[in-house]
Amino acid sequence: MTFNHYAKIKKILESYNDDWVIKTINQPTSAKKFNGEIVKYDHYYRIYDKHNQPIKFCKFQQIELLAKMLNKSVEELPIIQ
Repeated sequence: MTFNHYAKIKKILESYNDDWVIKTINQPTSAKKFNGEIVKYDHYYRIYDKHNQPIKFCKFQQIELLAKMLNKSVEELPIIQ
């Protein structure tokens, strides 16, 4: 079984009772795939709690993968700019 960062985020968010938001961070970032390839992104996402504090391990690049893991559409996610 391979590590799935989005499954870890889902597990973390289960303890927050929907008291969280996703913010788009407009700074470049990169991620290494399992095959060693590095993919560059012009932005990333970070999840914050109701006190506007970043939730540990909840930084990611692909909003579609998080939506899929949470069984929601991207439009249903609480994304703020």
